[in-house]
Amino acid sequence: MEVTLPDSTIKYIFPSGEQPTGLTSSEVKALQQIYGPNELIPEKQISFLRKLISIIAEPMFLLLIVAATIYFILGEPRDGAIMLAFVVGIIGISVVQEWKTDKTLKALKDLSEPRVSVIRDSRETQIASIGLVPGDLMLAREGERVAADGEIVWCSDLCVDESSLTGEAEGVWKVAVEATDEAATADGYWRRDYCYAGTLVIQGSALIQIRQTGQATEYGKIGSSIAEAPTIKTPLQKQIGGIVKFCAGLAAVLFALVSTVTWFNIPDQLPQDRLIESILSGITLAMAMIPEEFPVILTIFLSMGAWRLANKQSLIRRLPSVETLGAVSVLCVDKTGTITLNQMTVQDVWLAGAVEAGDSSVDDVAAGSSTHGLLHMIETMGLACEPDTYDPMEKAMLAHCDRLGINRAHLFSGELVHEYAFTNEAKMMGHVWLHEGEKIIAVKGSPERVFELCGMSVGELGLADCKVDELSGQGFRVIAVASMVLTDEVDIPDSLFDCQLRLEGLVGLADPPRETVKADIATCRQAGIRVVMITGDYGITASAIAESIGIPNSLNIITGDMLDELSDEELRECVRDVNVFARVIPAHKMQIVQALKDNGEIVAMTGDGINDAPALRYADIGIAMGKRGSEVSREAADLILLDDNFSTIVETVSDGRRIFDNIRKAVGYVFTIHLPIALASLLAPAMGIATDALMFLPLHVVLLELVIDPTCSIVLERQPAEYDIMQRPPRNPYERLLDTQTLVKSILLGLTIFFAAYGVYLYVLSLGLQNASVARTMGLVTIIIANLFLIQTLSSEHDSIITSISRLAKDKVMWIANIAILVALLVIVYSPLNSFLKLAPLSLVQVGVVVALAAASVLWFEVVKLVRRLQRVG
Repeated sequence: MEVTLPDSTIKYIFPSGEQPTGLTSSEVKALQQIYGPNELIPEKQISFLRKLISIIAEPMFLLLIVAATIYFILGEPRDGAIMLAFVVGIIGISVVQEWKTDKTLKALKDLSEPRVSVIRDSRETQIASIGLVPGDLMLAREGERVAADGEIVWCSDLCVDESSLTGEAEGVWKVAVEATDEAATADGYWRRDYCYAGTLVIQGSALIQIRQTGQATEYGKIGSSIAEAPTIKTPLQKQIGGIVKFCAGLAAVLFALVSTVTWFNIPDQLPQDRLIESILSGITLAMAMIPEEFPVILTIFLSMGAWRLANKQSLIRRLPSVETLGAVSVLCVDKTGTITLNQMTVQDVWLAGAVEAGDSSVDDVAAGSSTHGLLHMIETMGLACEPDTYDPMEKAMLAHCDRLGINRAHLFSGELVHEYAFTNEAKMMGHVWLHEGEKIIAVKGSPERVFELCGMSVGELGLADCKVDELSGQGFRVIAVASMVLTDEVDIPDSLFDCQLRLEGLVGLADPPRETVKADIATCRQAGIRVVMITGDYGITASAIAESIGIPNSLNIITGDMLDELSDEELRECVRDVNVFARVIPAHKMQIVQALKDNGEIVAMTGDGINDAPALRYADIGIAMGKRGSEVSREAADLILLDDNFSTIVETVSDGRRIFDNIRKAVGYVFTIHLPIALASLLAPAMGIATDALMFLPLHVVLLELVIDPTCSIVLERQPAEYDIMQRPPRNPYERLLDTQTLVKSILLGLTIFFAAYGVYLYVLSLGLQNASVARTMGLVTIIIANLFLIQTLSSEHDSIITSISRLAKDKVMWIANIAILVALLVIVYSPLNSFLKLAPLSLVQVGVVVALAAASVLWFEVVKLVRRLQRVG
């Protein structure tokens, strides 16, 4: 879907003086039919049939099919048909779950799809890069990755990093297609008037007419030969896989054991009947032992968790990073736009040389004092800005010029002769203008760099430094403004460092912190998460902001220059307690992240610039800014912050902890509910109970699986966060999912449910074999009712079951899931289906007994939780 940019007011003036019209919508549609989507490496689509086969190949389904086959061999086609019907039902649930997961992941992929600006129907619109077609006019700007091959129609200071294709790290300066006859580079293949898919715009902007898309591009031609990195399993995936393998191995051993015991327990039957009944008993136990829900839990919980985060302005680009969120121990954030509102305004202006007569400020202009000098200084500040800027600081400066009557038409009416680009090393920029008959160099940048070029006396320098400290102490970002008038005899200097500037004054800009950020940082501290501010701003400014929002140890500041002097060991020691890093460049961010990780921290890092990409990739969780971030930083990140808000980061970490909590609860639940099923399947044959009177036959295990699967994927996934979710320290990412506490709790709950269900089954069975169906029904119903109590009890480690049920009342989906289980239970017990399932209807007294037993087998744990709550209060 194409979206017209509502604030697209930038007009590009091309050599012809005409504005391009681009393709029409009908032309685009026709070209898309011819050339297809702009995919460099087409995504492999897995057919529905292959997915279905992969599901059927799971051990659980193979066992079900074997059991159904045995029923047919035994001459019981009705039981075999019921088994096959259950097989189809469970496969259907699995297919729906996989479809829902795939749909969620596709929606997340669509949200994170790279977007490009194109000119179509004479308007600038933004589309997904996959929708580009040959003939499109694409606008490429600094920080964006080129999405297709094309000729450069127009460009301004365009420099492109083509190392992804050529291997050459140095940027290539580009020209328009008609600007020169020597468009090819030295090797004669890569053209300077051409941009290639997969390359990166590191400076300037351009209008590109697309010539090749998708696999027809230079990058697409080699795309098929680019080996994909092997998929590395996360610690959580490895743990889940280990648990499943252990249970499958144990199931195989017990299958052989139970089959052998059953064989010897029925010596009176024919050998073929003994063999078949032995295998059925073994299959029943094996089905009860294999927790096939575990992989489903991980996939569904992570994908649905990522979708919920996207609805909260956090777009997850890599699904495994959801599990890492809850382990974050250090949060490295930029100041501007994340902690602050990114709404800069000029708050104070100091005119150099006016101090002896009293400081000149913004108010002085209105009052009329020092008006001429201040207006000249502010005009110089405006000339040092980009005419079509997207930088918030320059926007604030130009808005201030406009308020004082110096509009853009006046500022930029002259000729821009030369430009000195901003670099992280220089920390300043400048423009050479022919303005009102003079050739002027207008410069702005960090005070310490600009002062070096101004040739001030010791007294003047000390005075200016004091003013910088004064403005910075108020939390202002301080920018120095300087100028140099060139005579006709003087050539334009090659570099700003060759200029002899005159200091015009200082500008203090304020970007106030967000209202919620102080409370958010307090929440982080409660959760054991350090917040580290990393900024390119002046140290005193950063310290003042840090102190105002509650970052501890805010007076201890490390600057970029100080970082350059530290050894690796000194830096690792330094980052243990320093929370404010100022005057840093992107390369320093990488060093800070590396030092923190070397100290064993799990680091989340925010970034928005091109050069932030390495640090974002290296951090455990890279967080890119969705509004003001470059495309490259978004590609490198694990998470994109759609609203650039610090509060959203905190909420995302909290939700990451909730997701892991719910995964652990679900794993504990599956372990608990499988234990009574497995023990009943093991003990009944071992006790010599006849096959027809066994508590569970394979079809009953399948019936229970139909209850367990929706409970895991629907009810437990939706559980809200515990009240103390952000009052705990970060978890160890390598800690066991099924830890000792969870395992002991699961075993105890599983055993009590088993004793309740198996005990009532044995008691009723002892009254006579004619009661086998009733005994089986009472045991089965006890487990299903206990399952409903279990879900509510396990939904919280602290809250009572009454609190859990009150939360349930607000969630229609969980109501539907629980009611569906009860309705299904009534149908299988009291409808004609009961005879097919070898069950029998229960009397009101019997129902009361099984409900009481089910409640008692689970609700004892509520007493444990009550004791814990009382201990916490005490």
